[in-house]
Amino acid sequence: MTGLAAVVLLMVLAFAIFSQANREAPVSAAGASNASVVANLTGTDNVAADRSRDEPLAELGVAPSTDDPAAVAQAREEAHRQDAAGK
Repeated sequence: MTGLAAVVLLMVLAFAIFSQANREAPVSAAGASNASVVANLTGTDNVAADRSRDEPLAELGVAPSTDDPAAVAQAREEAHRQDAAGK
């Protein structure tokens, strides 16, 4: 029972220490960027990077890209032919 009390006491002590550390004001170095400004920055390049990752199978050459409707239609027809030949 004393071991349990010691563990509970240590947990309460650790909680008190960590909660006090969270209440302290953040340290700001001279010449450092303002965290609130950096958090609100948006990049215009991110859209292009996300667009290239839309179709990972097309990048590997496993599936056609959906940007070209003719290629998608051709792939569907070929898949339909393969299904019909397999049955």
